[in-house]
Amino acid sequence: MKRTGGQLIVEALKANGVERISCVPGESFLAVLDALHDSDIDVLVCRQEGGAAMMADAWGRLTGEPGICMVTRGPGATNASAGLHIARQDSIPMILFIGQVQRDAREREAFQEVEFRRAFTEFAKWVGEIDDAARIPEFVTRAFAVATSGRPGPVVLTLPEDMLRDEVEAPSAKRYMPVESHPGKRQMEDFRERLIAAERPMVVLGGTRWDEEAIAGIRSFSERFNLPVGCSFRRQMLFDHLHPNYAGDVGIGINPALAKEVKEADLLILLGGRFSEMPSSSYTLMDIPYPQQQLVHVHPDASELGRVYRPDLAICASPADFVAALADLEAPVELPWSTRTERMHGAYLAWSKTPEKSPGAVHMGRVMDWIEANTAPDTIFTNGAGNYATWLHRFHRFRRFNTQAGPASGSMGYGLPAAVAAKQLFPDREVICFAGDGCFMMHGQEFATAVQYDLPLIALVINNSMYGTIRMHQEREYPGRVSATALKNPDFAAFARAYGGHGETVRATEEFGPAFERARASGKPAIIEIVLDPEAITPSRTLTEISQTKSR
Repeated sequence: MKRTGGQLIVEALKANGVERISCVPGESFLAVLDALHDSDIDVLVCRQEGGAAMMADAWGRLTGEPGICMVTRGPGATNASAGLHIARQDSIPMILFIGQVQRDAREREAFQEVEFRRAFTEFAKWVGEIDDAARIPEFVTRAFAVATSGRPGPVVLTLPEDMLRDEVEAPSAKRYMPVESHPGKRQMEDFRERLIAAERPMVVLGGTRWDEEAIAGIRSFSERFNLPVGCSFRRQMLFDHLHPNYAGDVGIGINPALAKEVKEADLLILLGGRFSEMPSSSYTLMDIPYPQQQLVHVHPDASELGRVYRPDLAICASPADFVAALADLEAPVELPWSTRTERMHGAYLAWSKTPEKSPGAVHMGRVMDWIEANTAPDTIFTNGAGNYATWLHRFHRFRRFNTQAGPASGSMGYGLPAAVAAKQLFPDREVICFAGDGCFMMHGQEFATAVQYDLPLIALVINNSMYGTIRMHQEREYPGRVSATALKNPDFAAFARAYGGHGETVRATEEFGPAFERARASGKPAIIEIVLDPEAITPSRTLTEISQTKSR
Protein backbone atom coordinates (compact mmCIF):
# COMPACT_ATOMS: atom_id res chain seq x y z
CA MET A 1 0.00 0.00 0.00
CA LYS A 2 1.46 3.33 -1.06
CA ARG A 3 1.61 6.22 1.42
CA THR A 4 2.76 9.79 1.06
CA GLY A 5 6.00 10.96 2.63
CA GLY A 6 3.95 12.93 5.12
CA GLN A 7 2.03 9.81 6.15
CA LEU A 8 5.26 7.84 6.49
CA ILE A 9 6.73 10.50 8.80
CA VAL A 10 3.72 10.28 11.11
CA GLU A 11 3.71 6.45 10.99
CA ALA A 12 7.40 6.41 11.95
CA LEU A 13 6.77 8.77 14.86
CA LYS A 14 3.93 6.57 16.12
CA ALA A 15 6.08 3.44 15.79
CA ASN A 16 8.70 5.11 17.96
CA GLY A 17 6.26 5.93 20.73
CA VAL A 18 5.76 9.64 20.04
CA GLU A 19 2.68 11.02 21.75
CA ARG A 20 3.25 14.77 21.33
CA ILE A 21 5.05 17.28 19.16
CA SER A 22 5.54 21.03 19.22
CA CYS A 23 5.45 23.05 16.04
CA VAL A 24 5.00 26.34 14.26
CA PRO A 25 3.24 25.39 11.01
CA GLY A 26 4.72 26.09 7.60
CA GLU A 27 3.76 25.45 3.99
CA SER A 28 6.91 23.41 3.54
CA PHE A 29 5.51 20.48 5.55
CA LEU A 30 1.78 20.68 4.83
CA ALA A 31 1.73 16.98 3.94
CA VAL A 32 2.91 16.10 7.47
CA LEU A 33 0.33 18.41 9.05
CA ASP A 34 -2.34 16.71 6.94
CA ALA A 35 -1.21 13.27 8.11
CA LEU A 36 -1.22 14.44 11.73
CA HIS A 37 -4.90 15.31 11.30
CA ASP A 38 -5.71 11.59 11.20
CA SER A 39 -3.39 10.60 14.08
CA ASP A 40 -3.77 10.75 17.84
CA ILE A 41 -0.44 12.58 18.32
CA ASP A 42 -0.97 15.75 20.37
CA VAL A 43 0.23 18.84 18.52
CA LEU A 44 1.12 21.96 20.50
CA VAL A 45 0.99 24.92 18.13
CA CYS A 46 3.51 27.47 19.41
CA ARG A 47 4.07 31.17 18.76
CA GLN A 48 7.77 31.11 17.87
CA GLU A 49 10.06 28.31 16.73
CA GLY A 50 12.60 28.90 19.51
CA GLY A 51 9.89 28.29 22.10
CA ALA A 52 8.70 25.20 20.22
CA ALA A 53 12.22 23.75 20.19
CA MET A 54 12.65 24.50 23.90
CA MET A 55 9.41 22.63 24.62
CA ALA A 56 10.78 19.62 22.73
CA ASP A 57 13.98 19.87 24.77
CA ALA A 58 11.96 19.91 28.00
CA TRP A 59 10.04 16.79 26.94
CA GLY A 60 13.33 15.04 26.19
CA ARG A 61 14.78 16.25 29.48
CA LEU A 62 11.84 14.98 31.57
CA THR A 63 11.18 11.67 29.77
CA GLY A 64 14.53 10.49 28.40
CA GLU A 65 12.82 9.96 25.02
CA PRO A 66 13.45 12.36 22.13
CA GLY A 67 11.30 15.48 22.17
CA ILE A 68 9.88 16.19 18.71
CA CYS A 69 9.64 19.61 17.07
CA MET A 70 8.57 20.59 13.54
CA VAL A 71 9.31 23.93 11.91
CA THR A 72 9.51 25.39 8.45
CA ARG A 73 12.65 26.25 6.49
CA GLY A 74 14.86 29.35 6.63
CA PRO A 75 13.77 31.76 9.38
CA GLY A 76 11.66 29.08 11.08
CA ALA A 77 14.65 26.78 11.38
CA THR A 78 17.08 29.49 12.44
CA ASN A 79 14.64 30.59 15.14
CA ALA A 80 14.58 26.99 16.39
CA SER A 81 18.37 26.86 16.62
CA ALA A 82 18.26 28.37 20.13
CA GLY A 83 16.48 25.26 21.43
CA LEU A 84 18.75 23.06 19.37
CA HIS A 85 21.84 24.56 21.01
CA ILE A 86 20.39 23.98 24.49
CA ALA A 87 19.75 20.31 23.70
CA ARG A 88 23.26 19.90 22.35
CA GLN A 89 25.09 21.43 25.31
CA ASP A 90 22.75 19.82 27.84
CA SER A 91 22.88 16.31 26.27
CA ILE A 92 19.11 16.13 25.71
CA PRO A 93 17.55 13.76 23.14
CA MET A 94 15.55 15.75 20.59
CA ILE A 95 14.62 15.55 16.90
CA LEU A 96 13.96 18.68 14.88
CA PHE A 97 12.11 18.16 11.59
CA ILE A 98 12.52 21.03 9.13
CA GLY A 99 10.44 21.52 5.99
CA GLN A 100 12.81 22.19 3.09
CA VAL A 101 12.56 23.67 -0.40
CA GLN A 102 11.56 21.32 -3.21
CA ARG A 103 14.34 19.17 -4.62
CA ASP A 104 14.50 20.74 -8.10
CA ALA A 105 15.10 24.19 -6.56
CA ARG A 106 18.13 23.23 -4.46
CA GLU A 107 21.35 25.24 -4.69
CA ARG A 108 19.56 28.23 -6.28
CA GLU A 109 19.02 30.17 -3.06
CA ALA A 110 15.34 29.48 -3.42
CA PHE A 111 12.74 31.07 -1.15
CA GLN A 112 13.96 30.63 2.46
CA GLU A 113 16.56 28.05 1.40
CA VAL A 114 19.32 27.12 3.85
CA GLU A 115 21.82 24.27 3.51
CA PHE A 116 21.18 22.84 6.95
CA ARG A 117 23.93 20.24 6.83
CA ARG A 118 26.42 23.09 6.72
CA ALA A 119 24.50 25.44 8.99
CA PHE A 120 23.60 23.10 11.86
CA THR A 121 26.57 20.75 12.14
CA GLU A 122 27.71 22.44 15.39
CA PHE A 123 24.19 22.31 16.85
CA ALA A 124 23.31 18.65 16.26
CA LYS A 125 24.73 15.15 16.55
CA TRP A 126 23.57 14.42 13.01
CA VAL A 127 21.94 16.46 10.24
CA GLY A 128 20.26 14.44 7.50
CA GLU A 129 18.03 15.16 4.53
CA ILE A 130 15.48 12.68 3.19
CA ASP A 131 15.43 12.89 -0.60
CA ASP A 132 13.53 9.61 -1.13
CA ALA A 133 10.25 9.08 0.72
CA ALA A 134 10.80 5.31 0.66
CA ARG A 135 13.75 5.81 3.03
CA ILE A 136 11.75 7.65 5.71
CA PRO A 137 11.53 4.61 8.08
CA GLU A 138 15.31 4.18 7.80
CA PHE A 139 16.12 7.84 8.47
CA VAL A 140 13.67 8.26 11.35
CA THR A 141 14.80 5.07 13.08
CA ARG A 142 18.40 6.24 12.78
CA ALA A 143 17.46 9.68 14.13
CA PHE A 144 15.98 8.14 17.30
CA ALA A 145 19.02 5.89 17.76
CA VAL A 146 21.52 8.73 17.33
CA ALA A 147 19.57 11.11 19.60
CA THR A 148 19.51 8.62 22.48
CA SER A 149 22.80 6.70 22.20
CA GLY A 150 26.10 7.56 23.89
CA ARG A 151 25.88 11.19 24.91
CA PRO A 152 22.27 12.08 23.98
CA GLY A 153 21.61 15.12 21.86
CA PRO A 154 19.59 16.67 19.06
CA VAL A 155 19.21 15.38 15.51
CA VAL A 156 17.98 17.41 12.54
CA LEU A 157 16.07 15.88 9.62
CA THR A 158 15.15 18.09 6.68
CA LEU A 159 12.14 17.23 4.53
CA PRO A 160 11.90 18.59 0.96
CA GLU A 161 8.26 19.57 0.51
CA ASP A 162 7.82 17.73 -2.80
CA MET A 163 9.26 14.54 -1.25
CA LEU A 164 6.53 14.69 1.41
CA ARG A 165 3.87 14.57 -1.32
CA ASP A 166 5.38 11.56 -3.11
CA GLU A 167 3.39 8.32 -2.84
CA VAL A 168 5.70 5.34 -2.40
CA GLU A 169 5.86 1.82 -1.07
CA ALA A 170 7.94 1.52 2.10
CA PRO A 171 8.30 -0.95 4.97
CA SER A 172 6.33 -0.30 8.13
CA ALA A 173 8.47 1.52 10.67
CA LYS A 174 9.64 -0.26 13.81
CA ARG A 175 10.64 1.24 17.15
CA TYR A 176 14.31 2.11 17.50
CA MET A 177 16.52 -0.12 19.62
CA PRO A 178 18.28 1.74 22.46
CA VAL A 179 22.02 1.16 22.69
CA GLU A 180 23.32 0.60 26.20
CA SER A 181 26.89 0.52 27.49
CA HIS A 182 27.80 -1.50 30.57
CA PRO A 183 30.79 -1.39 32.94
CA GLY A 184 33.05 -4.42 32.92
CA LYS A 185 33.66 -6.67 35.91
CA ARG A 186 37.33 -5.72 36.15
CA GLN A 187 36.44 -2.04 35.99
CA MET A 188 34.07 -2.42 38.91
CA GLU A 189 36.70 -4.30 40.91
CA ASP A 190 39.21 -1.53 40.15
CA PHE A 191 36.64 1.07 41.18
CA ARG A 192 35.99 -0.63 44.53
CA GLU A 193 39.71 -0.89 45.30
CA ARG A 194 40.22 2.82 44.60
CA LEU A 195 37.22 3.72 46.74
CA ILE A 196 38.30 1.59 49.69
CA ALA A 197 41.80 3.10 49.56
CA ALA A 198 40.51 6.69 49.55
CA GLU A 199 40.30 9.01 52.55
CA ARG A 200 38.41 11.94 51.01
CA PRO A 201 36.16 10.58 48.24
CA MET A 202 33.31 12.51 46.65
CA VAL A 203 30.66 11.80 44.02
CA VAL A 204 29.39 14.45 41.58
CA LEU A 205 26.23 13.50 39.66
CA GLY A 206 25.38 15.05 36.31
CA GLY A 207 24.38 14.52 32.72
CA THR A 208 21.36 12.66 31.44
CA ARG A 209 20.20 9.04 30.93
CA TRP A 210 19.01 8.79 34.53
CA ASP A 211 15.74 7.22 35.68
CA GLU A 212 13.89 6.65 38.95
CA GLU A 213 15.58 3.30 39.52
CA ALA A 214 19.04 4.77 39.02
CA ILE A 215 18.24 7.63 41.41
CA ALA A 216 17.19 5.14 44.07
CA GLY A 217 20.29 3.07 43.37
CA ILE A 218 22.77 5.92 43.78
CA ARG A 219 21.06 6.93 47.02
CA SER A 220 21.40 3.37 48.34
CA PHE A 221 25.06 3.22 47.27
CA SER A 222 25.85 6.53 48.95
CA GLU A 223 24.22 5.26 52.15
CA ARG A 224 26.16 1.97 52.18
CA PHE A 225 29.46 3.76 51.72
CA ASN A 226 28.36 6.98 53.49
CA LEU A 227 29.69 9.05 50.60
CA PRO A 228 29.20 12.79 50.12
CA VAL A 229 27.26 13.47 46.91
CA GLY A 230 27.09 16.73 44.98
CA CYS A 231 25.01 17.58 41.91
CA SER A 232 26.30 19.29 38.82
CA PHE A 233 24.98 22.65 37.60
CA ARG A 234 21.20 22.52 37.02
CA ARG A 235 21.11 18.81 37.75
CA GLN A 236 20.10 19.24 41.41
CA MET A 237 17.07 16.97 41.04
CA LEU A 238 19.40 13.95 40.91
CA PHE A 239 19.73 13.74 44.70
CA ASP A 240 17.49 14.60 47.66
CA HIS A 241 18.85 17.81 49.19
CA LEU A 242 17.74 16.87 52.69
CA HIS A 243 19.45 13.48 52.57
CA PRO A 244 22.37 13.42 55.06
CA ASN A 245 24.79 12.53 52.24
CA TYR A 246 23.98 15.56 50.10
CA ALA A 247 26.91 17.97 49.87
CA GLY A 248 25.52 20.70 47.61
CA ASP A 249 25.32 22.18 44.14
CA VAL A 250 28.55 22.05 42.14
CA GLY A 251 27.68 24.97 39.87
CA ILE A 252 27.74 28.73 39.44
CA GLY A 253 28.38 30.56 42.70
CA ILE A 254 29.41 27.35 44.45
CA ASN A 255 29.62 27.30 48.24
CA PRO A 256 33.31 28.10 48.89
CA ALA A 257 33.44 25.32 51.49
CA LEU A 258 32.22 22.81 48.89
CA ALA A 259 34.68 24.09 46.29
CA LYS A 260 37.47 23.50 48.79
CA GLU A 261 36.25 19.93 49.42
CA VAL A 262 36.17 19.18 45.68
CA LYS A 263 39.70 20.47 45.24
CA GLU A 264 40.98 18.51 48.26
CA ALA A 265 39.23 15.24 47.43
CA ASP A 266 41.64 12.36 46.89
CA LEU A 267 39.07 10.48 44.80
CA LEU A 268 36.54 12.34 42.64
CA ILE A 269 33.83 10.25 40.99
CA LEU A 270 32.16 12.06 38.08
CA LEU A 271 29.03 10.12 37.26
CA GLY A 272 27.16 11.00 34.06
CA GLY A 273 28.38 14.55 33.49
CA ARG A 274 31.20 16.20 31.56
CA PHE A 275 32.27 18.63 34.33
CA SER A 276 32.32 21.46 31.83
CA GLU A 277 32.88 25.17 32.46
CA MET A 278 30.00 25.96 34.84
CA PRO A 279 30.25 23.00 37.27
CA SER A 280 34.04 23.23 37.27
CA SER A 281 34.01 26.95 38.18
CA SER A 282 35.61 27.90 34.85
CA TYR A 283 37.87 24.82 34.92
CA THR A 284 39.44 25.73 38.27
CA LEU A 285 38.24 22.83 40.46
CA MET A 286 40.30 20.28 38.54
CA ASP A 287 43.53 20.76 36.62
CA ILE A 288 43.54 20.14 32.86
CA PRO A 289 44.53 17.69 31.52
CA TYR A 290 45.83 15.96 34.66
CA PRO A 291 43.68 16.53 37.77
CA GLN A 292 45.33 16.58 41.19
CA GLN A 293 42.47 14.41 42.44
CA GLN A 294 42.38 10.76 41.48
CA LEU A 295 39.58 10.78 38.92
CA VAL A 296 37.01 8.12 38.08
CA HIS A 297 34.91 9.32 35.17
CA VAL A 298 31.77 7.43 34.19
CA HIS A 299 30.10 8.61 30.99
CA PRO A 300 28.01 6.89 28.29
CA ASP A 301 30.07 8.32 25.41
CA ALA A 302 33.64 7.11 24.97
CA SER A 303 34.59 10.29 23.10
CA GLU A 304 33.98 12.34 26.28
CA LEU A 305 36.31 10.23 28.43
CA GLY A 306 39.71 11.90 28.38
CA ARG A 307 38.60 14.74 26.12
CA VAL A 308 39.25 17.41 28.77
CA TYR A 309 40.37 15.55 31.90
CA ARG A 310 42.55 12.46 31.79
CA PRO A 311 40.86 9.99 34.20
CA ASP A 312 42.65 7.41 36.31
CA LEU A 313 39.74 5.09 35.61
CA ALA A 314 37.45 5.65 32.63
CA ILE A 315 34.19 3.71 32.48
CA CYS A 316 32.03 3.98 29.38
CA ALA A 317 28.54 3.35 30.74
CA SER A 318 25.25 5.13 31.16
CA PRO A 319 24.50 6.31 34.71
CA ALA A 320 21.65 3.79 34.98
CA ASP A 321 23.84 0.83 34.02
CA PHE A 322 26.76 1.89 36.21
CA VAL A 323 24.48 2.38 39.21
CA ALA A 324 22.97 -1.07 38.63
CA ALA A 325 26.50 -2.53 38.87
CA LEU A 326 27.10 -0.68 42.14
CA ALA A 327 24.46 -2.83 43.83
CA ASP A 328 27.00 -5.67 44.01
CA LEU A 329 29.71 -3.66 45.78
CA GLU A 330 30.09 -4.38 49.49
CA ALA A 331 31.16 -1.61 51.80
CA PRO A 332 33.97 -2.12 54.33
CA VAL A 333 33.29 -2.05 58.04
CA GLU A 334 35.36 1.09 58.57
CA LEU A 335 34.49 4.25 56.63
CA PRO A 336 37.11 6.88 57.52
CA TRP A 337 35.31 9.66 55.65
CA SER A 338 32.00 9.49 57.58
CA THR A 339 32.71 12.59 59.67
CA ARG A 340 33.60 14.49 56.51
CA THR A 341 30.29 13.53 54.88
CA GLU A 342 28.38 14.80 57.90
CA ARG A 343 30.35 18.05 57.89
CA MET A 344 29.72 18.62 54.19
CA HIS A 345 25.97 18.18 54.55
CA GLY A 346 25.97 20.60 57.47
CA ALA A 347 27.84 23.13 55.34
CA TYR A 348 25.19 22.73 52.61
CA LEU A 349 22.33 23.34 55.07
CA ALA A 350 24.02 26.50 56.34
CA TRP A 351 24.74 27.73 52.81
CA SER A 352 21.14 27.16 51.68
CA LYS A 353 19.58 29.08 54.55
CA THR A 354 17.96 32.25 53.22
CA PRO A 355 19.64 35.57 54.13
CA GLU A 356 18.27 37.65 56.99
CA LYS A 357 18.38 40.99 55.19
CA SER A 358 17.64 42.24 51.68
CA PRO A 359 17.28 45.73 50.19
CA GLY A 360 13.84 46.86 49.05
CA ALA A 361 10.26 46.04 49.95
CA VAL A 362 10.37 42.51 48.52
CA HIS A 363 12.70 40.10 50.31
CA MET A 364 13.31 37.16 47.96
CA GLY A 365 14.60 35.08 50.86
CA ARG A 366 11.19 35.26 52.53
CA VAL A 367 9.53 34.49 49.18
CA MET A 368 11.64 31.35 48.90
CA ASP A 369 10.76 30.38 52.48
CA TRP A 370 7.06 30.61 51.56
CA ILE A 371 7.56 28.50 48.44
CA GLU A 372 9.43 25.85 50.43
CA ALA A 373 6.64 25.66 52.99
CA ASN A 374 3.74 25.67 50.53
CA THR A 375 4.68 23.52 47.55
CA ALA A 376 4.71 19.73 47.18
CA PRO A 377 7.95 17.74 46.76
CA ASP A 378 6.93 16.76 43.22
CA THR A 379 6.50 20.37 42.05
CA ILE A 380 8.40 20.99 38.82
CA PHE A 381 10.54 24.14 38.69
CA THR A 382 11.76 25.61 35.41
CA ASN A 383 14.00 28.56 34.70
CA GLY A 384 16.04 30.29 32.04
CA ALA A 385 19.19 32.32 32.69
CA GLY A 386 19.86 35.27 34.95
CA ASN A 387 20.82 36.23 38.49
CA TYR A 388 17.23 35.59 39.64
CA ALA A 389 17.85 31.85 39.15
CA THR A 390 20.28 31.92 42.09
CA TRP A 391 17.31 32.16 44.43
CA LEU A 392 15.93 28.91 43.06
CA HIS A 393 19.18 26.99 42.75
CA ARG A 394 20.61 27.91 46.12
CA PHE A 395 17.55 28.04 48.36
CA HIS A 396 15.08 25.52 46.97
CA ARG A 397 15.64 21.99 48.30
CA PHE A 398 15.01 19.59 45.44
CA ARG A 399 13.69 16.32 46.84
CA ARG A 400 12.72 14.18 43.85
CA PHE A 401 13.76 13.19 40.36
CA ASN A 402 12.15 15.00 37.40
CA THR A 403 11.39 18.21 39.25
CA GLN A 404 13.82 20.51 37.43
CA ALA A 405 14.16 21.85 33.89
CA GLY A 406 16.82 24.50 33.48
CA PRO A 407 19.39 24.99 30.71
CA ALA A 408 22.96 24.15 31.68
CA SER A 409 23.86 26.04 28.49
CA GLY A 410 22.67 29.24 30.18
CA SER A 411 20.13 30.16 27.52
CA MET A 412 17.67 32.95 28.30
CA GLY A 413 13.98 32.48 27.60
CA TYR A 414 13.89 28.76 28.40
CA GLY A 415 11.80 28.76 31.58
CA LEU A 416 8.35 29.55 30.16
CA PRO A 417 8.40 27.14 27.17
CA ALA A 418 9.79 24.45 29.48
CA ALA A 419 6.96 25.08 31.94
CA VAL A 420 4.39 24.75 29.14
CA ALA A 421 5.93 21.42 28.14
CA ALA A 422 6.19 20.17 31.72
CA LYS A 423 2.57 21.01 32.51
CA GLN A 424 1.40 19.29 29.32
CA LEU A 425 3.44 16.22 30.26
CA PHE A 426 2.45 16.18 33.96
CA PRO A 427 -0.97 17.90 34.21
CA ASP A 428 -1.53 16.76 37.82
CA ARG A 429 1.68 18.32 39.16
CA GLU A 430 2.26 21.97 39.95
CA VAL A 431 4.69 23.69 37.59
CA ILE A 432 6.43 26.92 38.61
CA CYS A 433 8.54 28.93 36.20
CA PHE A 434 11.19 31.33 37.50
CA ALA A 435 12.01 34.08 35.01
CA GLY A 436 13.64 37.47 35.08
CA ASP A 437 12.03 40.36 33.25
CA GLY A 438 14.58 40.14 30.44
CA CYS A 439 14.42 36.35 30.35
CA PHE A 440 10.62 36.23 30.26
CA MET A 441 10.37 38.60 27.31
CA MET A 442 12.56 36.31 25.19
CA HIS A 443 9.70 33.79 24.85
CA GLY A 444 6.87 35.39 26.81
CA GLN A 445 4.53 34.90 23.86
CA GLU A 446 4.38 31.19 24.70
CA PHE A 447 2.12 32.20 27.58
CA ALA A 448 -0.52 32.25 24.82
CA THR A 449 0.27 28.57 24.18
CA ALA A 450 -0.35 27.80 27.86
CA VAL A 451 -3.70 29.59 27.65
CA GLN A 452 -4.67 27.93 24.36
CA TYR A 453 -4.11 24.44 25.78
CA ASP A 454 -5.41 25.22 29.29
CA LEU A 455 -2.11 24.54 31.06
CA PRO A 456 -2.30 26.30 34.46
CA LEU A 457 1.37 26.89 35.17
CA ILE A 458 2.52 29.72 37.44
CA ALA A 459 5.28 32.03 36.17
CA LEU A 460 7.15 34.18 38.68
CA VAL A 461 8.55 37.15 36.77
CA ILE A 462 11.22 38.72 38.94
CA ASN A 463 11.38 42.26 37.62
CA ASN A 464 14.33 44.51 38.43
CA SER A 465 14.08 46.47 35.14
CA MET A 466 17.42 45.38 33.76
CA TYR A 467 19.48 42.58 32.32
CA GLY A 468 20.65 41.80 35.83
CA THR A 469 23.56 39.42 35.29
CA ILE A 470 25.16 41.68 32.69
CA ARG A 471 24.60 44.73 34.90
CA MET A 472 26.28 42.89 37.78
CA HIS A 473 29.34 42.15 35.65
CA GLN A 474 29.24 45.69 34.27
CA GLU A 475 29.31 47.24 37.74
CA ARG A 476 32.15 44.96 38.75
CA GLU A 477 34.30 45.73 35.69
CA TYR A 478 33.14 49.26 34.75
CA PRO A 479 31.51 50.71 37.90
CA GLY A 480 29.05 53.54 37.40
CA ARG A 481 29.10 53.26 33.60
CA VAL A 482 25.70 51.72 32.87
CA SER A 483 25.38 50.84 29.20
CA ALA A 484 22.81 48.74 27.31
CA THR A 485 21.40 46.95 30.37
CA ALA A 486 18.35 49.05 31.40
CA LEU A 487 14.86 47.80 30.50
CA LYS A 488 11.42 49.41 30.39
CA ASN A 489 8.90 46.62 30.90
CA PRO A 490 5.18 46.10 30.40
CA ASP A 491 2.76 45.53 33.25
CA PHE A 492 3.25 41.77 33.45
CA ALA A 493 0.02 41.15 35.38
CA ALA A 494 -1.92 43.00 32.68
CA PHE A 495 0.02 41.04 30.07
CA ALA A 496 -1.26 37.80 31.64
CA ARG A 497 -4.85 39.04 31.69
CA ALA A 498 -4.65 40.25 28.09
CA TYR A 499 -3.70 36.72 27.04
CA GLY A 500 -6.59 35.23 29.01
CA GLY A 501 -4.62 34.19 32.08
CA HIS A 502 -4.42 35.33 35.70
CA GLY A 503 -2.15 38.21 36.69
CA GLU A 504 -0.77 39.45 40.02
CA THR A 505 1.73 42.11 41.03
CA VAL A 506 3.77 41.79 44.24
CA ARG A 507 5.44 44.95 45.58
CA ALA A 508 5.96 43.84 49.20
CA THR A 509 7.03 40.54 50.72
CA GLU A 510 3.79 39.94 52.60
CA GLU A 511 1.81 40.19 49.34
CA PHE A 512 3.44 37.15 47.79
CA GLY A 513 1.69 34.30 49.62
CA PRO A 514 -1.87 35.58 49.02
CA ALA A 515 -1.01 36.40 45.40
CA PHE A 516 0.30 32.89 44.83
CA GLU A 517 -2.78 31.32 46.42
CA ARG A 518 -5.04 33.39 44.17
CA ALA A 519 -3.03 32.37 41.13
CA ARG A 520 -3.22 28.73 42.15
CA ALA A 521 -6.98 28.94 42.80
CA SER A 522 -7.67 30.62 39.45
CA GLY A 523 -7.10 27.40 37.53
CA LYS A 524 -5.57 29.48 34.74
CA PRO A 525 -2.03 30.01 33.51
CA ALA A 526 -0.77 32.78 35.78
CA ILE A 527 1.95 35.39 35.99
CA ILE A 528 3.04 36.83 39.32
CA GLU A 529 5.21 39.87 38.76
CA ILE A 530 7.61 40.38 41.67
CA VAL A 531 8.94 43.94 41.66
CA LEU A 532 12.47 43.62 43.02
CA ASP A 533 14.79 46.40 44.10
CA PRO A 534 17.71 46.56 41.60
CA GLU A 535 20.10 46.59 44.57
CA ALA A 536 19.03 43.01 45.46
CA ILE A 537 21.14 41.64 42.64
CA THR A 538 22.51 38.64 44.60
CA PRO A 539 21.58 37.00 47.91
CA SER A 540 24.78 38.21 49.56
CA ARG A 541 25.93 41.44 47.85
CA THR A 542 24.11 44.52 46.60
CA LEU A 543 24.74 46.23 43.28
CA THR A 544 26.41 49.12 45.09
CA GLU A 545 28.72 46.79 47.01
CA ILE A 546 29.76 45.08 43.77
CA SER A 547 30.42 48.45 42.13
CA GLN A 548 32.52 49.65 45.07
CA THR A 549 34.70 46.53 45.01
CA LYS A 550 36.41 47.67 41.80
CA SER A 551 36.96 51.23 43.03
CA ARG A 552 38.68 49.97 46.19
